[in-house]
Amino acid sequence: MSSSEAPKTWLSQDAHDRLQAELDELIAARPAVAAEINARREEGDLRENGGYHAAREEQSKQEGRILYLKEFLRNSEVGEAPTAGQVAPGSVVTIYFDDDKNDTETFLLGSREIASTTDLTVYSPESALGKAILGSAEGQTVTYTAPSGADIKVTVVKFGPFEG
Repeated sequence: MSSSEAPKTWLSQDAHDRLQAELDELIAARPAVAAEINARREEGDLRENGGYHAAREEQSKQEGRILYLKEFLRNSEVGEAPTAGQVAPGSVVTIYFDDDKNDTETFLLGSREIASTTDLTVYSPESALGKAILGSAEGQTVTYTAPSGADIKVTVVKFGPFEG
């Protein structure tokens, strides 16, 4: 999926600011990581230099996180998700299972990346449940196949924008 086809993730301003701050911090730390690699390189034989390899591995993880955050923030929208009467990424959704109105669950339909910003459970729009309820309206019942292979019926009770 190219970035132009990637679904938008709706973030609160606070969640966006925290992710942007993390990205800025990682970018600012690049010179220190490079200096650490150079210092370890000067210790001698690179084949047996655990400090050098550890520093390179840390640099690799850091660069991967930087690329991920840049792409994630580029494909996110700040503010309230459009509700337009249908469940969309960024919605807080309440459902009930198998015609049992007492068996409810409330969760955020969005990226796992924003899970640290809320006490709600977060389901990805790409998950089986997420795909099933995307575009649903209040009162609509859908059935999806869980990863275990079981067919599960859920009814959307209500939904609204994530307030973060």
